[in-house]
Amino acid sequence: FSTTTEKSTIYHTLIMASTDTTLISISDLMKPGHTAVVTGASSGIGKAASLTFAKAGMNVWMLDLDGPELLAAQKFVKQQVADKDTTTEQLILAEKVNVADPQALQLVADQVFSAAGEAPSHCHILMNNAGITGQGGVPGCPGGPSDMAPVHATMNVNLYGPVHGVQAFLPRMQASQQPGIIINTGSKQGITMPPGNLTYNMSKAALKCFTEGLEHELMKDRVQKGGKLRAALLVPGWVNTSILLKTVRAQKGDDFDETKHVFFSEAKP
Repeated sequence: FSTTTEKSTIYHTLIMASTDTTLISISDLMKPGHTAVVTGASSGIGKAASLTFAKAGMNVWMLDLDGPELLAAQKFVKQQVADKDTTTEQLILAEKVNVADPQALQLVADQVFSAAGEAPSHCHILMNNAGITGQGGVPGCPGGPSDMAPVHATMNVNLYGPVHGVQAFLPRMQASQQPGIIINTGSKQGITMPPGNLTYNMSKAALKCFTEGLEHELMKDRVQKGGKLRAALLVPGWVNTSILLKTVRAQKGDDFDETKHVFFSEAKP
């Protein structure tokens, strides 16, 4: 440790952590009448999480920028739970949202927490899952992006998207005094840093840092003020999603050919 201040900070953090007896598990939150909000919900992990939450009887807000695929995913989830017996009305809602736009997420939070809205005015699970894959290596180096546009685009979704989600939802989740969890979807690449996709690695490493810092603040709130919220980082390994397909499709435009330009997707395992 470089300073006495650092030693003192770490010591007090460990003391607080040892006294944190608040148990907030996702299984306790997944129950009829509770509400989950999932970004990147049109495919992959987000779609699967939305289905899992819906099967538990939760109201689910499915958010994504890809409007047609989002509506298809919403229809799929609704069909899967259509015959499920429930004593409460269940809502599966879809909203086209760009998580890189903080105001867009603020507007969704307004709807979720509005007493006049369709769903109960709470959020028990916020899953910041939307993500894109970046372009190659180091900007300016051979094989890397020629400018910073791909870097900014990746960071705006993979890092600032979850930050915007927390900004929009956390104060309202705290004010509701309901137990809850914020899940940020990271990646093993944010830890192991394999070469070849530097911008994506950077975004997920930064998200890991942000989530750990967020959980530290929420832990202090639990210990000192009886807070009921927790943050967690989901660290998937290789998952056969459509993240590459959607990124390449956006880059290629009308020239996109799924059979030539992507080697995996949900429809191409």
